Amino acid sequence: MAKEKKQSRPRAETPKGFRDYFGAEVDERKQMLDRIAAVYHAYGFDALESSAVETVESLGKYLPDVDRPNAGVFAWQEADDATWLALRYDLTAPLARVYAQHRNDLPTPYRRYAMGPVWRNEKPGPGRFRQFYQCDADTVGSASMAADAEICAMLAETLEQVGIPRGDYVIRVNNRKVLNGVLDVIAPQGTRAADESVRTTMQRVFDSEKRADILRTIDKFDKVGEAGVRELLGKGRLDASGAYIDGVGLDDQQADRVLSFLTAKGDTNEQTLQGLQETVGDSSVGAEGVWELRQIADLLAAQGYGPDRIVIDPSVVRGLGYYTGPVFEAELTFEILDEKGRPRQFGSVAGGGRYDDLVKRFTGQAVPATGISIGVDRLLAALRAKGRIGGTEHGPVVVTVMDRERMADYFQMVGELRAAGIRAEVYLGNPKNFGNQMKYADKRGAPVAVIEGGDEKLRGVVQIKDLILGSKIAENATLEEWKERPSQVEVSRGELVDEVRKMLSAQDG
Repeated sequence: MAKEKKQSRPRAETPKGFRDYFGAEVDERKQMLDRIAAVYHAYGFDALESSAVETVESLGKYLPDVDRPNAGVFAWQEADDATWLALRYDLTAPLARVYAQHRNDLPTPYRRYAMGPVWRNEKPGPGRFRQFYQCDADTVGSASMAADAEICAMLAETLEQVGIPRGDYVIRVNNRKVLNGVLDVIAPQGTRAADESVRTTMQRVFDSEKRADILRTIDKFDKVGEAGVRELLGKGRLDASGAYIDGVGLDDQQADRVLSFLTAKGDTNEQTLQGLQETVGDSSVGAEGVWELRQIADLLAAQGYGPDRIVIDPSVVRGLGYYTGPVFEAELTFEILDEKGRPRQFGSVAGGGRYDDLVKRFTGQAVPATGISIGVDRLLAALRAKGRIGGTEHGPVVVTVMDRERMADYFQMVGELRAAGIRAEVYLGNPKNFGNQMKYADKRGAPVAVIEGGDEKLRGVVQIKDLILGSKIAENATLEEWKERPSQVEVSRGELVDEVRKMLSAQDG
């Protein structure tokens, strides 16, 4: 008889590209999301929780290099009807489906905010995860540039409310229509037919072949600079590793026009707009994009948002393919040290823009929409870098157990503490070793321990130990100082709550 093969144990490890979040991190995220939600709510936006799972058809193929159902997303096929389902890769595509499905019951415009995890089936790397949180706000049903200006203003206020001071961020605004105008201008001469309809058809061919490559190239402007982008727009360039990267294949004149667009930013928004107007030449769609940017700049200026907070910047592209007009990006301007100790700017924490064709995929009718998405984990990392969060967080008060037969007494104590708004718990491990209880309290970050043995019970008192002060004294104080500043006090049982509250208040002070 063959020996039965022993079943192997699963490895206890987080899947690649994912991570676990523990107490303090979860609390920090919730507190930040609550502040963001308060700003969105004040601006009149309503909360929405949509399904985490959508059909692949509903999500659309907007992520880079998506040429099959499960590329870029986590997807699976239903066994009964062959439908492809996928975890959402952002919160915008699901909104388009929700609005198309419930549009008869929703107000127009519909203003909503949403918060939650999204998933992308991409190659993970340092600081790049396959699951991450986003926090979105969108206005669906308004073509007015006032909706875009409001989104930018709300984003600025949100950053300041969560702890990013003015001067440490800038919101950069561009317009995809301006870029489309540049593409129109640089189209090969063969596409400049006298018949406008023929020219438009041929122009679309040029766009479909070159648009994605040009977008990806100019999106590298901050990383490789003007010279690097020029090489990538042309024949190509050697990267830092020595590998050769093929270029887009534009000629020098075409590359010059694209670079003129990228470098059109002037000292003021007005100078930038004038530069963009010159760059788009006689393109009607480009001129429309410049006009929309001018409206946004004027509306923001009327509210007191100057270029020190929100600025027109042609280098903003945004990678997703569904943007049709204005695009936004919030960049943090302060410096941090990278993993090699080199100073660098923190970079982008939010982005968005106008996507007037996304709902049309469902309804066949154009529905204007615009919105913003905050990268929650990036913003949390920024707040930690600024020292706004990430300090030592206290755990609950621990009521120790000296006699397991008197658990009811200990639960009465913890009940009184909780009723007074004090976070507390009873030690639920083996009470035989009191040292282990103190080790547990230390690992929990407990600020206070409550002790009531048999002797204390007979005398109607409890011992209250200040674990924070005790730790500091043990590290820094002499024996005499220990005696002068006792970290453990004895009070009557009836004074338990008041004394714990006083001790916690002293720690916070």
